[in-house]
Amino acid sequence: MSREIETQVADDGVATLTLARSERRNALSIKMRDEITQQLADWAADSAVRVVVLTGSGPTFCAGFDLNEFGQTELAQQIKDSSRRYHLAVWHFPKPLVAAVNGPAMGGGMDLTVLCDCRIASTAAVFGHPEIKFGAPPLFTPLQWIVGLGVARELCLTGRRMDATEALRIGLVTRVTEPEELLGGALTMARSIIEAPQVALETAKRYLIGSASATFEDAFAVEHDQVFDEFLLGRPGPL
Repeated sequence: MSREIETQVADDGVATLTLARSERRNALSIKMRDEITQQLADWAADSAVRVVVLTGSGPTFCAGFDLNEFGQTELAQQIKDSSRRYHLAVWHFPKPLVAAVNGPAMGGGMDLTVLCDCRIASTAAVFGHPEIKFGAPPLFTPLQWIVGLGVARELCLTGRRMDATEALRIGLVTRVTEPEELLGGALTMARSIIEAPQVALETAKRYLIGSASATFEDAFAVEHDQVFDEFLLGRPGPL
């Protein structure tokens, strides 16, 4: 059985993970979610991989979860379990993740971009949470960390679509390119990231994940005190 993702690792440690169900608009099936989960676990343990660029094949980044599976009640527990594993695998991936959003990123596709560390979008990108119209509340918390509480509430409650220009304006993405320049721009960003030592990147990634809801004092203890301990005093911290 063919895989639903495609992967590549360059000699400099920049890996690319491509959602490869273009005939289904790269919808996140159980199989695809499990493949992403396993691939990220493998790359987490692979010192040859330093940063990952995530994109979609064809004209769509990701249309969200595969709705055909939701119609099969016998899959309900499997859908829930694979979804939980996948979301946590993306969020806790210990190396930088760059989303290259080549087209519509809807529902779970938008969530996937939000779980990445950096986002660059094509002019063809569109974002939205239409699942609210079908009775499925979207992921709110990571979105509000990026765009702010008020904007995130409005996007989650209305489910409206926004184009790449608006996504740039509200800070969801940090750069918009022409479609043919997207992957090159994302790879350039990835290579800029790996100019830093890998230990510094992975330390930073750990506290980026852990500090979103921390108090200033809690975050300072990790971002300042522990960094001094690890890098200047040679005392490993608890992270």
